[in-house]
Amino acid sequence: MRIGELATRTGVSVRLLRYYEEQGLLEARRPEGGHRRYGEDAPAVVRNIRALLGAGLSTSAIRDVLPCVGGDGTVAPCMLEVLEQRLDLLDQQLLSLGASRAALAGIVAAARREAEVVELNALVSA
Repeated sequence: MRIGELATRTGVSVRLLRYYEEQGLLEARRPEGGHRRYGEDAPAVVRNIRALLGAGLSTSAIRDVLPCVGGDGTVAPCMLEVLEQRLDLLDQQLLSLGASRAALAGIVAAARREAEVVELNALVSA
């Protein structure tokens, strides 16, 4: 199938499909006319790429994982360690975000208290 048909079937833009190809995630043949031709499995590959991106994997990690992903989206155990490492990283990021949020909430609360004191002082002075 040609790139336009693949874009239509997957809902992914032509530009993004070209990017996936540049990143080594999607393979196209170029017959004599030079137009990209994708195999019948390309829509499943694109769906898998989108799912892995949605799970927070980088394109370089997806390049490593993709050969172990079946057409139905299941990942073979050969990539379990890589996926577990990514999961651990996400857990660490969540903890860090939680700490950042708590710190910011404290700053906002202090600023609100200060604003209330200024407002009360203005009322008392009037």
